[in-house]
Amino acid sequence: MRRRLVLGVGTSAVAALAASAPPAVLQDGVATLFATAGAYALVRSFDMLTERRLLEKSLSRKIVHVLSGILFMASWPLYSNSTGARYFAAVVPFLNSMRLLTYGLRIYTDEALVKSVSREGKPEELLRGPLYYVLVLLFSVLVFWRESPIGIVSLSMMSGGDGFADIVGRRYGSVKLPFNEKKSWAGSISMFISGFMVSAIMLFYFSSFGYIHVSWEEAFGKLAFVALAATIVECIPVTDVVDDNISVPLATMLVAFLLFGSNTQ
Repeated sequence: MRRRLVLGVGTSAVAALAASAPPAVLQDGVATLFATAGAYALVRSFDMLTERRLLEKSLSRKIVHVLSGILFMASWPLYSNSTGARYFAAVVPFLNSMRLLTYGLRIYTDEALVKSVSREGKPEELLRGPLYYVLVLLFSVLVFWRESPIGIVSLSMMSGGDGFADIVGRRYGSVKLPFNEKKSWAGSISMFISGFMVSAIMLFYFSSFGYIHVSWEEAFGKLAFVALAATIVECIPVTDVVDDNISVPLATMLVAFLLFGSNTQ
């Protein structure tokens, strides 16, 4: 009986709090819970596939790389039109960054996570590429959000373009670039095509909700130029100095800003 009363009081308190919350806050809170659960489920699903050896570790890592950014952007329309909506959305990459820091610094261990998102299976690797990736998501949602094509295109190139470049390059990249033996023609061409296509799809997606206006006669040419710039940056042999998860989105943001400005035209 006592337990029922405690549960009853707790349930009533939560219900009262939810009823008193503004509709926008409630909507954004639910969207954040949904996006957080989805991000966790995505990584865990590929953890299991890697553990059971149903998927190669390198392929699993890159599929997570591709899907994480795209699905995170796809969740943005779930949020309200309030000024605080972006901060609710930012909770998702923030929590993921804390998770990577926790396991990367070996405060806690999660071998399945490390194997699915790192190259060599070392916890400290989480503090490099994977952490940079999540921080770029956090930066983009706070600075650009869904009303600017700059963040949308930069995340599309980082997730879709760079992700597919690695997947295709590992399998069909026997012919290497003359100035960078770690990169291949197949990977670079794949990055250009997939980055362009994902960017166009995501721009269409957000324009269909009315967040941005797209003049497609000009947008395709600009996207091709952005994709080319991002591909060139990804090809440059500086990965030992600057990670692709930093260089590609920053270069894309710069070129997209010069071409698109704050709104697609």
